[in-house]
Amino acid sequence: MNSSPYFPPGGPRRRRPRRTTRSLTGVAVVAAVAAGGAYAAGVGPFARDAGPDPEAVAEARAFLADWSAGRLPDAAARTTGPHRAEQVLGSFTAGLDIEKPELTAGKPEETGDGTVTVPFTARMPVTGLGTWTYISQLPLREQDDGTWKVEWKLSLVHPRLSDTEKFRLEREEAVPVEVTDRDGETLTGATHPSLAPVLAQLAVGGGPRGAVHLVDRATDQVQRTEVSFGGEKTRKDEGPVRTTLDARWQSAAERALAKADGKNAALVALRIDDGEILAVANAPASGFNRAVSGTYAPGSTWKIVTSSALLLKDAVAPDDVVDCPKYLTVGKRFQNVEGSEHPGATFRKDFTESCNTAFISLRGRLGEGELGDVAKKYFGVGQNWHVGVPSYDGSVPVPRDAAEKAASMIGQGRVQANPLIMASVTATAVSGTFHQPSLVDGTKDTTRTTPLPRKVVTQLRALMRATVTEGTARVLSGLPGDIGAKTGTAEVSDDQENNGWMVAHRGNVAVACLVEEGVTGGGSAGPVIRELLTAVPES
Repeated sequence: MNSSPYFPPGGPRRRRPRRTTRSLTGVAVVAAVAAGGAYAAGVGPFARDAGPDPEAVAEARAFLADWSAGRLPDAAARTTGPHRAEQVLGSFTAGLDIEKPELTAGKPEETGDGTVTVPFTARMPVTGLGTWTYISQLPLREQDDGTWKVEWKLSLVHPRLSDTEKFRLEREEAVPVEVTDRDGETLTGATHPSLAPVLAQLAVGGGPRGAVHLVDRATDQVQRTEVSFGGEKTRKDEGPVRTTLDARWQSAAERALAKADGKNAALVALRIDDGEILAVANAPASGFNRAVSGTYAPGSTWKIVTSSALLLKDAVAPDDVVDCPKYLTVGKRFQNVEGSEHPGATFRKDFTESCNTAFISLRGRLGEGELGDVAKKYFGVGQNWHVGVPSYDGSVPVPRDAAEKAASMIGQGRVQANPLIMASVTATAVSGTFHQPSLVDGTKDTTRTTPLPRKVVTQLRALMRATVTEGTARVLSGLPGDIGAKTGTAEVSDDQENNGWMVAHRGNVAVACLVEEGVTGGGSAGPVIRELLTAVPES
């Protein structure tokens, strides 16, 4: 049975019978799909003759999607205990300050007692602290009318949640401090509103700290600490925190986000030669620092890493013919944006037009875990970064099946990143050397990476430049400077528009922008980056 995390989040509420005989506890599903194009995720491709009933799996995925999207009454209605389920799901999310949780379904299994079990990975962004990740599972049982429901129990929310134990979030109060940019100019929420999530994290003691504890319901005693956030105190005085930010770049980034038309969006700009962050912008300006701590499928911007993996082993060359058909089936059907095709295209054309099917067709030239190995070894993705504020540092798991490997080639499957990661990926690709991003001076660097060969860097720069001059990033053409870029589109669900991505570099600066439900990267993130690069001179 298909193990892909992609599924229609609304799901049918009713099904025909089969014709064969602050206290409690939180999460949000990202069912990302398609990188420069859409990944067809209709019900048809999931149908199989053997394995768990597809209707049971669809119901599980619909439950996860409703829960993650905040449709708690709908999620609860899919369980055998709707009243209790709605109460617990609500208190879990609200009580632990979880914002936009992500739930990724795993491979379903039949348990032999008439139930189907669907495991899932929960990524819980705790506001202002970081992401709590754990694994749980959904039990489903067929009802008398032939439909399937999630069998309600507390342990499906988290394996340790029970009638005798619950969770509690504790925060250590942070002391606000004066924050300045790299030149000593004071930065405040009034002057730079979209910095609000970052400024809240830059407090005396090296940023906010907190923990989620498992506590006894009767005695309120802590039984264990599930996750801790924040490091040891590093500041001994209350003087200004000097950051690597540049007030000029920060202001331009905030103005540029206005081009996102009120959608949730995030942008990061950093220096290529040392990783110092020049701007971090978030929309909305309050709450979650999605630019640094968000977890998203990077879509076709990830093809920079995929191309690196292929070029490193001479598995393909830019002038090689790699056909770009409309569709390609690997366990399920993948497609390009609007069913586009480029017969007889070269790999260079596949990159500049962001052809999903061409990249997926090259999957056999990489080992099962090779894409993740390249991401970690050369780009630092998945290593532990010390940025200066809580950050999510990326994940590229080994694919569980052929379909997931195909999806990972185009920045989907379980590949996860954010604008900080993709700005860093861009900087590494065009310079050849990874520099751990930093927001404040003196951050610890425990990463270990290997420089990209100069030949690969030259090829990547040429591919990204061609994407601006003749490909999907033409929105940046005409701007001064030798700009290179890559667009990306990531499908979220059947009832949400795609997320739009773009990464770019010019001079010594790399930029990444995400616009949630932006439809396409060139159409949503493109205008944001164009506005930014127009506002600041070449650096």
